[in-house]
Amino acid sequence: MDQQQNIKIWAEAAKSIDWFKEPSITLDDSQAPLYQWFSDGECNTCYNSLDRHVQNNRGDQTAIIYDSPVTNTIEHISYSTLLHRVSRFAGALKELGVCKGDRVVIYMPMVPEAAVAMQACARIGAIHSVVFGGFAANELASRIDDCQPKLILSASCGIEPGRLVPYKPLLDEAINRAMHKPEHCIILQRPELQVTMLAGRDLNWHDVEKGGDPCDCEPLKSTDPLYIIYTSGTTGNPKGVVRDNGGHMVAMNWSLENVYGINPGDVFWAASDIGWVVGHSYIVYGPLIRGATAIMFEGKPVGTPDAATYWRLIERHKVKAMFTAPTAIRAIKQQDPAGEGPQNFDLSSLKHLFLGGERADSDTIQWAERQLGIPVIDHWWQTELGWPAVANCIGIELLPVKYGSSGKPVPGFDVVVLAEDGRESESGKMGALAIRLPLPPGTLPSLWKNDQGFIDKYLSEYPGYYSAGDAGYIDCDGYVYIMSRTDDVINVAGHRLSTGQMEEVISKHPDVAECAVFGIKDEMKGQIPLGLLVLNSGTLRADNDIVAEVVSKVRDEIGPVAFFKRAIVVKRLPKTRSGKILRATLQRIADKEEFNVPATIDDPIILDEIALLIG
Repeated sequence: MDQQQNIKIWAEAAKSIDWFKEPSITLDDSQAPLYQWFSDGECNTCYNSLDRHVQNNRGDQTAIIYDSPVTNTIEHISYSTLLHRVSRFAGALKELGVCKGDRVVIYMPMVPEAAVAMQACARIGAIHSVVFGGFAANELASRIDDCQPKLILSASCGIEPGRLVPYKPLLDEAINRAMHKPEHCIILQRPELQVTMLAGRDLNWHDVEKGGDPCDCEPLKSTDPLYIIYTSGTTGNPKGVVRDNGGHMVAMNWSLENVYGINPGDVFWAASDIGWVVGHSYIVYGPLIRGATAIMFEGKPVGTPDAATYWRLIERHKVKAMFTAPTAIRAIKQQDPAGEGPQNFDLSSLKHLFLGGERADSDTIQWAERQLGIPVIDHWWQTELGWPAVANCIGIELLPVKYGSSGKPVPGFDVVVLAEDGRESESGKMGALAIRLPLPPGTLPSLWKNDQGFIDKYLSEYPGYYSAGDAGYIDCDGYVYIMSRTDDVINVAGHRLSTGQMEEVISKHPDVAECAVFGIKDEMKGQIPLGLLVLNSGTLRADNDIVAEVVSKVRDEIGPVAFFKRAIVVKRLPKTRSGKILRATLQRIADKEEFNVPATIDDPIILDEIALLIG
């Protein structure tokens, strides 16, 4: 696609957004390689999420369905009700001195108040930064110091299967550690845990919201920041990714229609958390901008109460399309290998299941296809990009599924594979995934107060391209295969091999629920692969037999060059809270190197378990 055609697509897409001042500039390249979209437009994200739908006589439609199996709560919140709550809370924030451009940190569980908080900030032009609820105090402190919030919005606790996670002690410790001190903390006291408030600093959420006077939307520049989201975990130090208002709205509305096939009034469920980019894009903002209904789920794919939770919610709320992580499907598959759960529910409303956030192996996709009888679609994007860059765009045309591929580049994303010398690789040859500039609307324009850091991190390795940090290849039909992070490509005796390709082979074994492969040091070959296997629930065969079959399978399908000779059966894999396996940390454990426990890890005890098994 040439540049003029690209600009024309987004100029047309921008017409679906209500502007206070319509943009006359679609793409502003005056500061390239820092690009801006719709730079002279004025708008408001909250207005497009709520006000315009109410004004168009759709206020009685459900905006958000809050379904919390951990508290046995189901609540349908209409557009009118949500607008009323958001407007009052926004007014309360203004009365506390929060102005356009001020930052507000949101450290909350998956409750409706979190969405109210985000939309209220958007309404008055405050820039929110959501931090995953229960995140470690030192990590929260680093984000407080970086964005310097005027207020912090939090809750007394989060709720995990079988336990409460008190937030207030973590919040207090983080503020004590941080150099910057917020003026106030607004605390939602949940019935499950009441906490002591700090006089003069802490305010009760319900009192604040009840006392707020409704306020109108603040006109904002299209390029004004909507939010900051910090990315960390498997990819290094936290980085403050900025999202703008105008381009983000255009991308959200366009992608819901064209990637996910969602129309106004449809029910869309992104089974994620507001602490992650998926929760921003496809729970709190995208579906509401589109005029659809979003589901806010406070629970887990298994254990709240069982492995049928997803199917139960789909039937209950007539979900049209769902987005979850492959690890969630693998967790369900491990508990229910025969796939009996879906047979007990009416899932006729569900037209498509989308997988993302990590590489989806063929076996997981095919298992879900067999159980659901619908297209199961892998797609690829990143926190930085904000929405899918590679997908099977069902709103445009459902293409044949190729297992192992995330689909084709989405319009606006000129995805290429580059060799080490920076030249485009031949089809079928693995290299570094990159996207030719400019990136489309909705992607990061920069990092928070760090333009040079943005250029150094993402734009310098391959001038003229955004470097994605992933390795993969594009086949002769234009399908993109994301194999692994570039640092997950291992070098075995001079041969560059993808650990993702090995995982693809291993996951086909009928007794393997999920797996991880990573490179460890070897004196002779430089690196050799090591596999960790989690078996399906109820597997009775000997571990050694399964390991031998897996080793043989990798040798047969990839070849002796892979030198895959060792695998260990483990009970579970260490993952971030968003489901990504911590391969880099596993590699350091196996190599007996020092490592820091990643702040995003779901359960640190797993690392000790695996260290003992690896030896």
